[in-house]
Parts: sequence; C-alpha cells; structure tokens
Amino acid sequence: MGNSNEIYKITFLNKGKLYEVFVKQVYQSDLYGFIEIEDFVFDEKSQVVVDPSEEKLKAEFNGVKRSFIPIQAVIRIDEVEKSGVSKISSGDNITPFPVSLVGAKADTKDS
Repeated sequence: MGNSNEIYKITFLNKGKLYEVFVKQVYQSDLYGFIEIEDFVFDEKSQVVVDPSEEKLKAEFNGVKRSFIPIQAVIRIDEVEKSGVSKISSGDNITPFPVSLVGAKADTKDS
C-alpha cells in the first residue's frame, strides 16, 4: 500500500474514542503488533463552518510524521477515492478486541 494517489481511511479506537483519519501511507510496522500510518490528509477547503473534531485531530497530529497504531485497536482500513472529514466520535457502541498478554490457565478441576 503506498501509491501516491491512494488515500486510506483508518478507523481505530484511541482512549475510548473512535478516530477516523485519512492518510496516504499505511503498512505493517516493524514493531510487532502495530500498523504505521503517515502522510495525514485533512480537509483543506475553506469552510464557513469549522468541524471541532477535525480541528482537534489536526492539533493532535500536528507535527506527527508517522503514527503507530496497535493492530487490535484498528476497526477498519478502507482505500477511498478522496479524503473526507477526519473526526473523533464516542466509541460507546464499540468493544475493543480482547487481548490476553498472559496465557490463560485452563480449568483442570477434576469432577
């Protein structure tokens, strides 16, 4: 993934919120369990109405060259024809994928 004309919409969970961002580059990271996203695309049209969640995302990712997203936080990756409005919304109806870092011990209780 990485043609200069391609744009990807990445939807992921971060701090209990659902983030939707547009990037030009997305690929599996050398860091185990992460994807890398870079070349963020924000809606640059001059609008009378300013979306506060997109402005918050612009501020949060200002100066960020590359971001590493844990693979279990990723909800969806779509290749889109053009970028849209990046946003943060509540993740109330989304449950994170369960991850166990320590192997669970099977119940070996004899009957």
